[in-house]
Amino acid sequence: MKLRLLIGTLMLTAVAAHAQVASINENFETFNTGSGNPLPQNGWTSVLSGQRMYPDAANGNKYLQAYTFFTPNAPFYAITPQIAAPTGSQTLSFKVAQTTGSGGTGSVQIGLVSSNTDMSTFTPIGSAVTVSSTTVQTLSYTVPASSSQYIAFRFIGNVAHAAILIDDVVLTASSSLAVSDQVKTKEEISYAVSADQTALQFVAKKAPKDIRIYSAAGQKVAAGSLAGSSFDISTLQTGTYYIIMETADNQAIKSKFIKK
Repeated sequence: MKLRLLIGTLMLTAVAAHAQVASINENFETFNTGSGNPLPQNGWTSVLSGQRMYPDAANGNKYLQAYTFFTPNAPFYAITPQIAAPTGSQTLSFKVAQTTGSGGTGSVQIGLVSSNTDMSTFTPIGSAVTVSSTTVQTLSYTVPASSSQYIAFRFIGNVAHAAILIDDVVLTASSSLAVSDQVKTKEEISYAVSADQTALQFVAKKAPKDIRIYSAAGQKVAAGSLAGSSFDISTLQTGTYYIIMETADNQAIKSKFIKK
């Protein structure tokens, strides 16, 4: 009986290890922190070459810290749990900053990889972003269609003891919205393109506090907040766009629309 139970446990572990996720909403609050608790944790893994990668905390907030230790100017990686193959309709956003006390600047770059152990397959989905301040910035990317099923955060520190944090990693689920679709969420936000194609008209009990619009190629083309109940898109060319709305509850909602 004990052997049978053990085999059953191993089978369940194997299934869980290969489970794919359709979306990610990770704030690292359930991770064990400190240098004695490195990855892997909760499906996240790392590939290092002398550096360190571990969850840390400050001011009551947990985050994932990438620390060059004594190996600067060499890439190292944090890798998400396995995701469903991207369809081209998903958006990735996350917060990034220098950790307080960092010994120098660094950079972070996002890419897709086909394995969470082999970084030779790293395919960038955006340029490397220099991180030189403890002021938190939010980065967003449209994830292209791909057969690769892991997202990797590629870090490089320019000196020993450079430290960069990432937090609030959000990967939206694949969207199949039609042209005429309106967005409806638990936050009761809906919108539609105005008849003259110059604005997005919103209806919401709690209006989104931040709006970002990206082209089909993933370039940010507009950002800001509502003017009354509308968002100006008069300067946008005709085409398909992705929109990310940050709610009053700090939730990222993503959709797409077509300007005719």
